[in-house]
Amino acid sequence: MIELDVQELLNGVDLEGTRKRGEIAALQPVRLFYSYAHKDETLRNELETHLKILERRKLIAPWSDRRIMGGEKWEDRIDENLERADIILLLVSADFIASNYCWEKEMMRALERDAAHEAKVVPVILRDVNWAGAPFAKLQALPEGGKAVELWDNRDSAWRSVSEEIERVVRQMRAEGRGRRTG
Repeated sequence: MIELDVQELLNGVDLEGTRKRGEIAALQPVRLFYSYAHKDETLRNELETHLKILERRKLIAPWSDRRIMGGEKWEDRIDENLERADIILLLVSADFIASNYCWEKEMMRALERDAAHEAKVVPVILRDVNWAGAPFAKLQALPEGGKAVELWDNRDSAWRSVSEEIERVVRQMRAEGRGRRTG
């Protein structure tokens, strides 16, 4: 005689209409927006590679301005995705701080959305820069201790630290019922 635990067998099986709306939302990828200076594109690409595991597991749905196609109004597309984002990563460097667009448009709007609990802003310090007086300085920066990614002896370890913390943020948002909704 074989004993089977039906609950365990059905764990992970979703039957239409059996979950509450909040539970369905928890299964949707969290929209992630990259705010960065184009001079930091190589570092953004590295981060995107390290976050790919979260994307493959359907935890995040990342977006950057490199998805804008020819002929599209780039400012409209950026605004649209910034407004839809659940998590906004500020990829901080001297070039980010020097960019009027990153600072005045993206960062300021991101912080407004964070203050209104509409999105979560996470600063990621890419290159060493004086950011102590920045409006985002009150937020916990990544990687650990806010030490710039480029200062780590092993950059992969820095990215791992960032990836693990972003996964924690995503899981917390899902547990709170925040994030992307269906319908």
